[in-house]
Amino acid sequence: MLNYMVDQIADMDAVFQALANGARRNMLGRLAETDLTVGQLAEPLAMTLAAASKHIKVLERVGLVRQTVSGRRHVCHLEPMPLASAAAWLRFYERHWDERLDDLELLFDSEPTGDGEVR
Repeated sequence: MLNYMVDQIADMDAVFQALANGARRNMLGRLAETDLTVGQLAEPLAMTLAAASKHIKVLERVGLVRQTVSGRRHVCHLEPMPLASAAAWLRFYERHWDERLDDLELLFDSEPTGDGEVR
């Protein structure tokens, strides 16, 4: 059981590390819309195919992207399941953000207006 939890935490750490790079987040966002070739992923980011391939390899290692090869075309597909553990972890803390935002809203609602009255 402990090994499973350690593996699960390591997997989640790898997902967050992969998501830490803006170019990889951009690629995932575009792959959420449609499958794209390596060249199509590289083009709007003004990076070489070699650089794009390195980013895609990172995403593949954590299971977020799967590549298929058809002739000379390397087509990338989004595999969203590894995001589930990261999303669950974030959801746990979401209630703290919501409480803090509610407190902030109360603070703004109770501040005096320019004429000295409380809103």
